[in-house]
Amino acid sequence: MAGFHVMADARGMHVQPTVRRITISDLWDALRLGVEDFWAKPSHYVFLCLIYPIVGLILTRWTSGANAIQLIYPLMSGFALVGPFAALGLYEISRRRELGMNTSWWHALDVRRSPAIPSIAVIGIMLVALFLLWLYTAQSIYTGLFGDQPPASIGSFVREVLTTSKGWTLILAGNAAGFVFAAVVLATTVIAFPLLLDRDVGAVSAIETSARAVMANPLQMALWGLLVAVLLVIGSIPLFAGLAVVIPVLGHATWHLYRKVVEPERAEQIRRPM
Repeated sequence: MAGFHVMADARGMHVQPTVRRITISDLWDALRLGVEDFWAKPSHYVFLCLIYPIVGLILTRWTSGANAIQLIYPLMSGFALVGPFAALGLYEISRRRELGMNTSWWHALDVRRSPAIPSIAVIGIMLVALFLLWLYTAQSIYTGLFGDQPPASIGSFVREVLTTSKGWTLILAGNAAGFVFAAVVLATTVIAFPLLLDRDVGAVSAIETSARAVMANPLQMALWGLLVAVLLVIGSIPLFAGLAVVIPVLGHATWHLYRKVVEPERAEQIRRPM
């Protein structure tokens, strides 16, 4: 398949886009621009993202019915791990709006025609694998503390978590592990998907550029990660319904963050053939 390329771009070259240093005010500006993109046609975007609250409710019902209540919180927090991939259509809408093109919601599906779709799929699979590994890790921590017996009910589980030493150990160990997973995703994909939609640089270069963006702006990217986590929590509280607004705003804002962090294509440097 001549068009199938993942490690490098379509020319077989490893491209190294130039990364800028940004300020905290750039983060707020990216978020402001994300809100503007959302309000340009909010009904379209809310319709596009209704699936996420629905999936959240289904997952919660499934874990409760399967007597796996202990996985509700890991599933909720795991949205942050697959979020960069789930927001692909939103990046595309922001890209089209930037270019003055038609931004009807069905154009979110145009990502399937991107020449970088193999690279996008590879990184998406990586995120899904990290999500599943996170669930396995969370279950292992729970089993190590409480054994194989699942919680009898949500109420008893909450009481045990909040009133026992094992429960507090679960909170601390679980959140510490979750922080590690979130940091890995932030460092490898913070701007990887917008970059691939904008330029077919290959999966390796997209991940590398995200890592360089984080290293060049550690405080700003840490704040961005915290902002994303807080907004996702706020959106999840009212039965996940707030995610129908939070996810599109963050998706659009991530596109504008990419524009602030990465120089335009003319400034890229080609390092070596792969």
